Amino acid sequence: MSNMFCFQCQEAAKGTGCTIQGVCGKPSDVANLQDLLLFVLKGISYYSQQARNAGADVSKADKTIMDGLFATITNANFDRAVFVERIRQALQVRDEIRHAAEAKGVQFTGLLPQAAVWSSFDESEYDSVAITVGVLATDNEDVRSLRELLTYGLKGMAAYAEHASQLGFKDDSVHAFVEKGLAATLDDSLSAGDLVALNMEAGKVGVTVMALLDTANTTSYGHPEITKVNIGVQNRPGILISGHDLKDMEELLKQTEGTGVDVYTHSEMLPAHYYPAFKKYSHFVGNYGNAWWKQDKEFESFNGPILMTTNCIVPPKASYKDRIYTTGQSGFPGVPHIAERADGGVKDFSAIIEQAKQCQPPVEIETGEIVGGFAHETVLSLADTVVGAVKSGAIKRFFVMAGCDGRMKSRDYYTDFAAALPQDTVILTAGCAKYKYNKLDLGDIGGIPRVLDAGQCNDSYSLAVIALKLKEVFELNDINELPISYNIAWYEQKAVIVLLALLYLGVKNIHLGPTLPAFLSPNVANVLVETFGIAGIGNVQEDVEMFMAV
Repeated sequence: MSNMFCFQCQEAAKGTGCTIQGVCGKPSDVANLQDLLLFVLKGISYYSQQARNAGADVSKADKTIMDGLFATITNANFDRAVFVERIRQALQVRDEIRHAAEAKGVQFTGLLPQAAVWSSFDESEYDSVAITVGVLATDNEDVRSLRELLTYGLKGMAAYAEHASQLGFKDDSVHAFVEKGLAATLDDSLSAGDLVALNMEAGKVGVTVMALLDTANTTSYGHPEITKVNIGVQNRPGILISGHDLKDMEELLKQTEGTGVDVYTHSEMLPAHYYPAFKKYSHFVGNYGNAWWKQDKEFESFNGPILMTTNCIVPPKASYKDRIYTTGQSGFPGVPHIAERADGGVKDFSAIIEQAKQCQPPVEIETGEIVGGFAHETVLSLADTVVGAVKSGAIKRFFVMAGCDGRMKSRDYYTDFAAALPQDTVILTAGCAKYKYNKLDLGDIGGIPRVLDAGQCNDSYSLAVIALKLKEVFELNDINELPISYNIAWYEQKAVIVLLALLYLGVKNIHLGPTLPAFLSPNVANVLVETFGIAGIGNVQEDVEMFMAV
């Protein structure tokens, strides 16, 4: 066993895996404790499946599992102490759920999985145990690959489910499948075929949870509207909010109203500007900066405090670390963490607001506006215009370029690809991948912008709804008959569940880049290639010609 082993994100070292420290900045001990937490969550799932079926209350297991999975997503939490405490809490929950199942008459006999019985509340034991239960504990490369593909899909699913839960929306079928999937990774009797089937089922449930989150967001804040977002600055102090959690966005706006402090979005929080409910706040003034990975420079110049609500934090520099706050599943050692809201209560952002009042206004790094708000409701309201443009030949092809941005220089491919696309094409996007091209002057087609931003990576569901509606309008039998090509940039685990959801919906010939996932073994990659036409990216001009020739 190595010091650590992690290959869950696109930037896995040397395209194979991080073994000393994560490229994300995650220390090896934190990586290993995340593996140990995941191990215990699998143990909870082993019991919770049967407890649920017996009618026991498993709500504590649901929350512990979803919170734990979300906390282990790339760039979410770097704090060792948090994971030590989560492991201890998870062990307690695991034993409570076992007892709840037994109280309902469930009997656990025979040889139980180690994840269901290992226990220790002594932190000094955690590191040595952790390195024995991680990814490499599965010897068979193909089984390991399929287990990890499923696990990363479940992590993405957990993130979406938690966002929906914050707004009061929950689907028990999602929790039940997450537990089923985690428990399945402990079952050595399952064949590769069984695991492939589970991954496809994960795609199905992925569609369910993305629809749930879409309903939660739009019920709470209205359907996104076409919106011009200012990317310059005002002359008052500001707070910068990053991540994905719209509930945090709402509470911060309410608490900063009338304080003389402006609120700016960063990276994946940009689409908050598209929701009608947030437009009433005059101090909600614009978006500052670009994708998550540029924060080490852009946070310095912002001058005010920054609130990280979910994943996408990178280790902060000393020059602005005293202005960083985390909340939710995000965390970093030495950084203040805003506690969860009590039932029926709100989070307390007063410390951030008071610090902001003492700060200088942000330094302007760019000017102008960017346009977004093209979620499914908006695009479908323009269906006649869009269909007419397709039928007339004004629009030849749509390109789904959703997904994630990242540090690799090879990601400039997506900027060059967008710029090289013919003028009769339209880009459909969601997620921070859009920062590679959303500030290019790509023009419009008969008033339809050539970049249609549906929102966060959480809003990728909108792109599926749009495609399915176009399939219906054009009276096609197969979604792959649409003039839509998929050239998706991926980075972390939420992109994995989006991919599995697209495969479940029958979408084929998806291109993934800038590299294929390191966790796909050659045999598993071949299955995806042969069954679904999954491919990588190549030369920009050759790829454009290839897509347009379809």
